[in-house]
Amino acid sequence: MPKQRTALASAVESRIFFLRHQRVILDADIAELYGVPVRVLNQQIKRNRERFPSDFVFQLTAKEHENLRSQIVISSNTHGGRRYPP
Repeated sequence: MPKQRTALASAVESRIFFLRHQRVILDADIAELYGVPVRVLNQQIKRNRERFPSDFVFQLTAKEHENLRSQIVISSNTHGGRRYPP
């Protein structure tokens, strides 16, 4: 069992970024960890806003999104990438 925890912890830790002086995980990474499509995750967050503190869920600005794209591989908007910032 400890090896499974270590693998899960590594999978989560590798997806954490430091942004706005906070540790964050992108919606696409959370959706992948839970095995659901990103749009479904975001729909549920929008429908259940009261369950999430305002500092827990936020949308990236265009500048933040662009900075992250330069740090990690996110497909280009012109090649089937995301329509909205994470």
